Amino acid sequence: MSFRPTLEFLLFDWLQVTELQSRERFQEHTRETWGAVLDTCERIALEKYAPFNRLVDTQVPVFDGEKVSLPQATHDANKAYAQSGMLSASQDYDIGGMQLPYTVEAAANAFFAMASVSMGSGLLTVGNANLLMVHGTAMQKEVFALNEFSGLWSGTMCLSEPQAGSSLSDVATRAVPDGPAYASDPLGPRFRLKGNKMWISAGEHELTENIVHLVLAKIPGPNGKLPAGVKGISLFIVPKKMVNAQGHLTGQRNDVALAGLNHKCGWHGTTNTLLNFGEGKYPVNTDDCQGLQGQDAGAVGYLVGQPGRGLSCMFHMMNEARIGVGMAATMLGMAGYQASLDYARTRTQGRAVSGSPTSAAAGAAGSKLVKDAEQAPIRIIEHADIKRMLLAQKSYCEAALALELYCARLVDEHHTGTAESADDARLLLEILTPIAKSWPSEWCLEANSLAIQIHGGYGYTRDFPVEQYWRENRLNMIHEGTHGIQALDLLGRKVLMEEGRAMRLLSERMHQTIAIAAQWPDLESDAKSLSQALQKVVTTTQQAWSTGQAHEALANAVPYLQAFGHLVIAWMWLDVNARCRGESCAAQVGRLAASQYFFRYELPKIDAWLSVVSHRDLTCANLDEASF
Repeated sequence: MSFRPTLEFLLFDWLQVTELQSRERFQEHTRETWGAVLDTCERIALEKYAPFNRLVDTQVPVFDGEKVSLPQATHDANKAYAQSGMLSASQDYDIGGMQLPYTVEAAANAFFAMASVSMGSGLLTVGNANLLMVHGTAMQKEVFALNEFSGLWSGTMCLSEPQAGSSLSDVATRAVPDGPAYASDPLGPRFRLKGNKMWISAGEHELTENIVHLVLAKIPGPNGKLPAGVKGISLFIVPKKMVNAQGHLTGQRNDVALAGLNHKCGWHGTTNTLLNFGEGKYPVNTDDCQGLQGQDAGAVGYLVGQPGRGLSCMFHMMNEARIGVGMAATMLGMAGYQASLDYARTRTQGRAVSGSPTSAAAGAAGSKLVKDAEQAPIRIIEHADIKRMLLAQKSYCEAALALELYCARLVDEHHTGTAESADDARLLLEILTPIAKSWPSEWCLEANSLAIQIHGGYGYTRDFPVEQYWRENRLNMIHEGTHGIQALDLLGRKVLMEEGRAMRLLSERMHQTIAIAAQWPDLESDAKSLSQALQKVVTTTQQAWSTGQAHEALANAVPYLQAFGHLVIAWMWLDVNARCRGESCAAQVGRLAASQYFFRYELPKIDAWLSVVSHRDLTCANLDEASF
């Protein structure tokens, strides 16, 4: 995996992650220990994941009515990942963790995303357990989170419902107290849940001995009606198999039934499920015999946090997952880039053009542009258009990787920095998370499309891996919040939050980069371009909200998201090249070329996107459906 030098450059040269060693939490670590973690993960990815990426794409999960079967390679990879300790990498030593910085953890997990993203690397399990470590009771942490960190159990998040999709306000899953003894269960207030959840990744399998579902549901009011809106949503732990207070399986199955598998375009190595909670297939009788009984009782769930505060708890996991989705999209783009680069270096086709046109218009009649048929075909990497497509991929993928690692570094700052730096990191994470999720999922997908184009007709076949990379990556624009949702979050909330403080802080960071870059002659022009682009985004933000009408401001939220994302990626490139000025080498020349490509070919696109936002254009919003 030849992206390792790029990864280490971003970690150690650009982000200066070794500075974290001075903090108490990380003082036992050195660059060597972090390098050993990268070595281990790279080795496991190369041995247990990459060789089986096509296998898990073709041998899809099978449900026989009782259980889901996955290829043995998936079981082996899951076991190797759990044994590596990466599930608890950032946790405290006293619960078996390594106290790794999240930046290093994210970098190490990049190897698995590139090797076989659909085999998975515990993203949801870790996010599930991390949520419980923050919002769960001591017993919930001990029984559920620690078993997830060990790899014995796995975890999911259950939000969407068939009738509601991404509209969490319309969640209809019900949770009622489990009889008079519901509040005295040592695992937390015990409820019975009934409802259906859709699009649950890893919702059913035999990879672990238990699955911990985190389920959003509503508790009916005194009138029996479910509360309206998201403020009435609560969060529950619903295990696949029942457990006791000691964390041991009781041998009883909870009433969580697999209704079916979703057949996806990609990610075939991960089950995606429709789950029925409380349909009566596995009726549960509670040990104290005082709770609800019988087939109609429902699935047993344990309340996490306070009633009606479930969504705020779940956002802890959702935001973590969104950065994970961005990293997955980035590494799929990187995999396609590496594959098409290797192909372009070896594939021969066409011949070099020589001569010059005889008229002012190139290619007109009488042109002397010729190709010498006697010359041997050249490698396609020598063609200018192939270089364009390779450079586009490089500019997308390496900057996206920088963004994901920058966000991971902000997580470490938020957790271990001073009070002031931690709060700044919180704000920057708030405003950058929609970009960290959405930008790579759109533009690294475009990188995968370019990788197919470079392969020509072969790229459209299964003889080469690039078509699979594209299929895998297409999901990332959808899951953990579509582009539309991320755009509404960014323009409708994040740029306005705390009276615009997050936006001002981000602008300050960009201006710092601009000041550094302006000192270098080869970056001065790009520094000016970034300054102008930033001013356009700031002005457009004000113009979008100038009437105070949300429907006008948000009508073109997605173009705003695209422009904002391009601004952030341009900042990433300029910052990398401004702060890392070593001796000229091929890698540095390549980074500078990729940055120049982005500033010249990509950043100018923001003008068209921002135009419709600033004018609050309602062409789309006001069109009557009959006109379609």
